[in-house]
Amino acid sequence: MKPEDVASYLQQHPEFFEQYADALAEIFIPHPHGGRTISISERQILTLREKSKQLEAKLREIIQFGEENDAIGEKTHRLTLALLAARDLSAVLSSVYLNLREDFAVPHVVLRAWRTDGRADLPEFSPVSGAVRDFAASLTHPYCCAHAMVDTATLFGEAAPHLRSFSYVPLRAGEVFGLLALASEDPQRFYPEMGTLYLKRLGELIAAALAWHLNA
Repeated sequence: MKPEDVASYLQQHPEFFEQYADALAEIFIPHPHGGRTISISERQILTLREKSKQLEAKLREIIQFGEENDAIGEKTHRLTLALLAARDLSAVLSSVYLNLREDFAVPHVVLRAWRTDGRADLPEFSPVSGAVRDFAASLTHPYCCAHAMVDTATLFGEAAPHLRSFSYVPLRAGEVFGLLALASEDPQRFYPEMGTLYLKRLGELIAAALAWHLNA
């Protein structure tokens, strides 16, 4: 008989374990970690303990993710309140920079918008290249990478040569009208495989606040 046949038989005839309980008690198998043999019942206990450890580890991981998400949610809430309290574009921009740098610990933040009704006296509405605008328009969700895209490196000024990770968040109100660029010297701060749900929500929140004052 093949091992698969034995396993199939036992699955189909669970009464076997009751009828031959004494025989099972006399069967000893290798300990999973070596060194001695143990009974089937001991092996089952070890298996259950291993599964319990795996479940505990998974639970700790879920709790950690939950705590991290709660912290991000709280930071997003504070930014929302600050944007609601902003009286003009300058206050909106100040709130964005303050919260992203202080609350979210993003060391380098750049925002550019190209709405024609923007404030020409604000650097955030200074002209950008067509390549930057096309790149922002091509984004359907935040994009994270290890290198500055198109010619956005110049937007970070003297810090640009030291930056090792970037995230680009399109700002849209119907159509894309701006770009939020985040960067860090830490190569693991933003990376291609990271989740972007909260970055997307931040972009939507900031875009809505900007659009509100631009349309006012």
